[in-house]
Amino acid sequence: MFTGIIESKGEFISRNKSADSARLLIRPEKKFIDPIIGESVSVNGCCLSLEKVHGDGSLEFFTLEETLKKTNLGLLKARQMVNLERAMQPSGRMGGHIVSGHVDGTSEVLSFAREGNDYVLKIRMIKELRPYFVPKGSIAINGVSLTLVELDNRCFGVHLIPLTLNDTVLGSLHRGDIVNIETDVLGKYVYSMVQTYMANGAGSSEITMEKLMNAGLL
Repeated sequence: MFTGIIESKGEFISRNKSADSARLLIRPEKKFIDPIIGESVSVNGCCLSLEKVHGDGSLEFFTLEETLKKTNLGLLKARQMVNLERAMQPSGRMGGHIVSGHVDGTSEVLSFAREGNDYVLKIRMIKELRPYFVPKGSIAINGVSLTLVELDNRCFGVHLIPLTLNDTVLGSLHRGDIVNIETDVLGKYVYSMVQTYMANGAGSSEITMEKLMNAGLL
């Protein structure tokens, strides 16, 4: 489990592909302290297992072909930067929100511009994921925990503070770039429970406070 608070950016070095998998080599800007082989690391929001640590601090990960197809890891170019976060320790602070590292899909940056004192990032909405988006709710973009500020059926928007611009790869995004999206895992569970409740004889498809209370969700 991760929090969406990025620990370091990393430089993508190489991708050695075989028939149905690949090995990614990434060099962190800040060397990992006491890395553990097999530990989970979020790479642009995608949970990968650390397989090897090289002498220069570079990290090697095994990646399935399915992961390369369903995330932006398959699009990485040499020297491109990625976000890195190690799994949260039980004693750690939950500074962001619960991020599983299981990317729901990828989407396209529609715009990234300064509006007044804010930097606003707008991303094309993924139709299949729309039910999990909640105004002022949490979203992970390339593994970064952010708050949904704007939301409609065409796109969603987040506002970025200077720290996020400087310490993550989001500050280097441009129109047309592809980003990894993970919706709030708690929202997905609630939505699934409500859908199951409605499908099991709840009658009207309209969700009311009474129905949510009867389902034990409130």
